[in-house]
Amino acid sequence: MTAVHRMDPTGATLQEDAAALRESAAACPVLLPGDVPAMIISRYQELRDFLADPKVAKNARHFAAFQEGRIPAQWQLNAFALANGMTTADGDDHRRLRGLATKAFTPRRVAAMRPWIEALAAELLAALPGHAAADGVVDLRRHFAYPLPMGVICELLGVDTTYRDRLHLLTHRLVSTSSTAAAAMAAQGEIHAILGQVVTDRRKRPGDDLTSALIAARDDEAARGGEGAGLSDSELTGTLLLMIVAGHETTLNLITNAVRALSGHPDQLALVLAGDASWDAVVEETLRWDSPVANFPFRYPTSDLVVDGTPVPRGTAVLAAYAAAGRDPREYGPDAARFDITRADTRHLAFGHGAHYCLGAPLARLEAVIALRALYTAHPGLTLAVPDDTLEPLPGFIGNSVAALPVRLG
Repeated sequence: MTAVHRMDPTGATLQEDAAALRESAAACPVLLPGDVPAMIISRYQELRDFLADPKVAKNARHFAAFQEGRIPAQWQLNAFALANGMTTADGDDHRRLRGLATKAFTPRRVAAMRPWIEALAAELLAALPGHAAADGVVDLRRHFAYPLPMGVICELLGVDTTYRDRLHLLTHRLVSTSSTAAAAMAAQGEIHAILGQVVTDRRKRPGDDLTSALIAARDDEAARGGEGAGLSDSELTGTLLLMIVAGHETTLNLITNAVRALSGHPDQLALVLAGDASWDAVVEETLRWDSPVANFPFRYPTSDLVVDGTPVPRGTAVLAAYAAAGRDPREYGPDAARFDITRADTRHLAFGHGAHYCLGAPLARLEAVIALRALYTAHPGLTLAVPDDTLEPLPGFIGNSVAALPVRLG
């Protein structure tokens, strides 16, 4: 039996831990914060198969430790296990919730957002030099990589600008496994309160946004006396919470990780600046090589499974190790750990796989391509202001990035 690995809540050695787990076994036992036992799947093919397995569920009613009362009442990961929305739904419930949300992410609607995203990127870049310190250093994560996707998802959802910075701070606490259980649960409660107010605002003043559309679907179903087609109040706020977190935290990490990767691989940057590779290729290779989400909770087998010879008992909480799978040499060959935007095999699992594949993937890709193209068009000489190995990792083993990205614009 593979030794039990204690997940580091700080994420300080995330990639090293990912490689060690991947090379140990396809599925490994781990301990989560609060000494909660779980398992992690870290190899590409086994993880892909597991994500698509119909005998694997997302709803915590299949989480044996929770159902048996073995999970602490206050737990850092409760939001991931117990949220009431699309991310924790299965079967017909999942199809119903996803069907309602899909309307916001049709190819036509995403494409229609391009001019708005380009204008926001230009506005942020124009202001970027003004954020530089006296020595010319500016935190690109804070002043560009964060406000772009946060602005986009809030525009899409109809969230007022007054809530945005607070929501970012709270979702950061929620995602960070280094937060105390009390802090994570307090953040979850405050987020729900803010989103409840957003729903109230949009009900009074509906607009051309997803929240208004979801409210209309809910109210229309209630008016007809139907059941099951619309969203309950908790499903509505749960869906909005998912979209706020996934809609800006992951794209923020993606843009940050891409700039960091290009800064550390000037030969690759030269290719794309010369037109010999595309910005789309940069985004796809970043998603593979430095996935914005390292380890996503949770899935639960509904019957005993065996993953490459390792038993995964029914009801076990399982982490999907996207960062580890992205560098699996069994899938990508002996150079899997190399950042290469000319790589022929561009497949990855950074947006998941199967029924729960990320709805917002096309929007995230569009935002990242627009952001990177605009950034390097304006500042082709951009460089890191400090050595890469001194960058502080983002706290936690779920999100994967650095806490700040100090650069000189050149």
